[in-house]
Amino acid sequence: MVTLGIDAHKRTHTVVAVDQHGRQLATKTVGTNTKDHLGLLKWAEQFRDDEGLLWAVEDCRHLSRRLERDLLRSGQAIVRVPPKLMAHVRDSARTYGKSDPIDALAVARAAQREPDLAVARLDGPDRDLRLLCDHRESLVNDRTRVICRLRWFLHELDPSWEPKARSLDRVRALQRVTDHITGLEGTVARLAHELIDQAITLTVKINELTVEITELASGMAPALLAIPGCGALTAAKILGETAGIDRFKSNNAYARHNGTAPMPVWSSNKARHRLSRTGNRQLNTALHRMALTQARWHPPAKAMIERRKAGGNSGREALRVLKRRLSDVVYAALQQDLAVNHQLLAA
Repeated sequence: MVTLGIDAHKRTHTVVAVDQHGRQLATKTVGTNTKDHLGLLKWAEQFRDDEGLLWAVEDCRHLSRRLERDLLRSGQAIVRVPPKLMAHVRDSARTYGKSDPIDALAVARAAQREPDLAVARLDGPDRDLRLLCDHRESLVNDRTRVICRLRWFLHELDPSWEPKARSLDRVRALQRVTDHITGLEGTVARLAHELIDQAITLTVKINELTVEITELASGMAPALLAIPGCGALTAAKILGETAGIDRFKSNNAYARHNGTAPMPVWSSNKARHRLSRTGNRQLNTALHRMALTQARWHPPAKAMIERRKAGGNSGREALRVLKRRLSDVVYAALQQDLAVNHQLLAA
């Protein structure tokens, strides 16, 4: 089977065709619109054999998403190559320097060497959920900056008064601030009114997104939401970042992906493990929030942490164990939700 390695960029994609022995057959550079991708498909047909073609794309979906969508809709098989694998293959090659064809060749050879690479597929509702969550978080960050500036202006206008801590994320509290500074004149008062209007607008948008995200997450993952400590926003973050639980062959692979699997650091004949700082940190953060909630309120989690502490673990080590177990619980819940959704589609 001929493998076509692709080095994707914003304006161009460079493709290198490689035979089953890793020898370079041809190179082509195309644009990034659908017409260019159809031309690329026609060019690649010359390499098709009885086993077909395998497209290997460097895993940078913000650059390759349109290309993947066009190839998938044409019935092509695509695997995604992590950049670190491509870099290792490029370093071991006998080529000099770095260029788009060199990178594309490295992508193709990495795909031939590595089994079980992630298979590309069309985006589903989980990506919509991720986009909504990311947009909401961006709006929350914008509102935080606005509130910080507003508080300094309020202190300048009236040092003897300040709104309650963590209250300015509610429309009613912002309206009370408006009533308090009404009648004050000057540039600071005018800017404070403008910041209040911005904060109210952002809060309304954030609340609307929260309702939309909650409705989507409730319909997609009822089993996930049934886990103690997993609210709608956390469930949405897990769904969006997981991007399909069927991508993972086991609960251990999912733990490796979300960074809860401990990392082996053996020295001589002494086997030990340490905290892994790799993996999807957004997923890891969501699991961390769940673990903190369960450690405070959920009796089985509290009992487990006490047992680990009694056995010599520190509080942080016990929390890491809880996160690892929560990863398995989340994996099972997502598998259950996936089966239910498939049944509903089949019906």
